[in-house]
Amino acid sequence: MIPPTTTGNTQPNGRKVNNNGSSQLKRWSRARVVRSGRKLKEHHNNTETEDVVDHQTTTDIIHNDDISSSGCYCSSEDGGNRSRGGGGGEMEEVRGGKEIYMVSDGSGWTAEHSVNAALGQFEHFMVDRGCPVNTRLFSGINDVERLLEIIMQAAKEDAILIYTLADEKMAASARHACKMWDVPSTDILSPITEAIASHLGVSPSGLPRGAPGRNFPLTEEYFKRIDAIEFTIRQDDGALPQNLHKADIVVAGVSRSGKTPLSIYLAQKGFKVANVPIVKGVELPKTLFEIDPKRVFALTINLAMLQTIRRERAKSLEFDEEERSNYAEMAHLREELDYAGKIFEQNPTWKVIGK
Repeated sequence: MIPPTTTGNTQPNGRKVNNNGSSQLKRWSRARVVRSGRKLKEHHNNTETEDVVDHQTTTDIIHNDDISSSGCYCSSEDGGNRSRGGGGGEMEEVRGGKEIYMVSDGSGWTAEHSVNAALGQFEHFMVDRGCPVNTRLFSGINDVERLLEIIMQAAKEDAILIYTLADEKMAASARHACKMWDVPSTDILSPITEAIASHLGVSPSGLPRGAPGRNFPLTEEYFKRIDAIEFTIRQDDGALPQNLHKADIVVAGVSRSGKTPLSIYLAQKGFKVANVPIVKGVELPKTLFEIDPKRVFALTINLAMLQTIRRERAKSLEFDEEERSNYAEMAHLREELDYAGKIFEQNPTWKVIGK
């Protein structure tokens, strides 16, 4: 991500994105670059920036006494005016970024992922047109006074409010306050909850996920997920190759191609996943070729994207010049990807992902 816009008159200080070319692939690549970079934290009007090593979108979780900027989906050529989509497809000039506030009485997972999914529909526009959008997540908001403070600030910053509040009184307070202060808002949870309540013929508990008093049955599926996560953590980065036959899925790829994040995600779905790094000059474990090849998924990645990720990684680990050259230089990366590609070609039954 590019450093998000701070409150007040401060303008975004984004990194430059090359807008030459308009193919969908280039837009997606630039969108990923836009989502990388740095995030800005703002606690009681004091700001500081910190580097983000990973290239994935990062959102600060804001608790009851914090207000932080979490991620800016934006492309900035300069610090001046920017444009965004207007009615009838016209463009209007705007100064600074558009704010999206997300409020939850729980962890904020539902609101955050819903907003990120929706923003994905506008990646091409944000990158090509340089439209900055700042997202802020406020989690654990369980008292009306704090809720009103957030909505008042949303009104000052001309933000839209997206909220998931399980307590109907809190949700009603949000609706009334947004109407009173003219803050555009969307209640994600209530319409779904009301529809299900009507269908089931019962009233919802009104308690946020994880709240005291909510009992979650420890089902067989729950323990299956726990086992899968524990297995996947043990098998990370090529560890314990003798256990590959126990894995439901085996992920193989060069360093920083996304093996670990994908493995953990699948483990949370109940799959036991092992991941195997492909390093030129290092022999792959024999067990990788002895298991059912339909279980093996080969990851590949765009060369330029891999270099961007590797450089950030090398910088965070403070590699010296020689180490950085071996790890992140284009010629070396091309050799690694070619080496991995030959292995994939020799095993045509492996499913290759990322072409």
